[in-house]
Amino acid sequence: MVRIRVLVVDDHRIFAESLAAALAAEPDVDVTAAGSGPAALRCLERGAAEGRKFDVMLIDADLGTTLAPGGGAPHAVAVPDHGAEQDGLVDGISLVAGVRTGQPSVRTVVLAEKDDPRRAALALQAGACGWVAKDCSLQRLLAVIRGVLRDETHLPPALLTGVLRELTAARKHRTESERLVESLTPREREVLRCMVAGLGRKAVAERLFLSPHTVRTHMQNVLGKLGVHSTLAAVALARRAGVGPADLTAGDVVERGGQLA
Repeated sequence: MVRIRVLVVDDHRIFAESLAAALAAEPDVDVTAAGSGPAALRCLERGAAEGRKFDVMLIDADLGTTLAPGGGAPHAVAVPDHGAEQDGLVDGISLVAGVRTGQPSVRTVVLAEKDDPRRAALALQAGACGWVAKDCSLQRLLAVIRGVLRDETHLPPALLTGVLRELTAARKHRTESERLVESLTPREREVLRCMVAGLGRKAVAERLFLSPHTVRTHMQNVLGKLGVHSTLAAVALARRAGVGPADLTAGDVVERGGQLA
């Protein structure tokens, strides 16, 4: 019998272990529970190294919002950029994006306390194969687990209209962002990619063999053409348009939190 390897990720330990125990009663399911994003990534890495990759991850939509034991800092997990703050909380949807990049063969399903069309749409955009209510029946959850392995996408029927509306709006927003980026000159696009990478004005000038004054002019032109008033807003719009960062080198000066690093 081919067994389905499932990883349950939820920082409410009792829920994670209870769900894992219920799933483990199925003869074709092999399940592990992880109480945080970092623990989940360690499980994935260990499974891959041992030749026992996980097939499906069940991820709490609100992962990372619970304080660590003893009232310490909230759990955080390093995942590839998905629009989340670099040093802030990373929730379940951001973990979905990280898994999609690091181990794309793993199907991810988000477990949610309540239906939320916007967040469900974000989860699908991040790479999730399904959005399931935490209070659904075990048989429903098993059907979703087996379904996503057949490349099915699962959403509650009540969410379909709202999710489609959100995805359509997101596409329209992205299209507008793409149109604005296309209005930039090739040099301004180079400068924008440097901004996305977090490079300071001096580093941009050195990279592009321009004077700092010229770089400042280009940056002002970029903000004006994109219709934004800050570098952060320009970077957010660029990411929506699919603009990637310039490749960094050891000598580049990167800005973090408004300070040069």
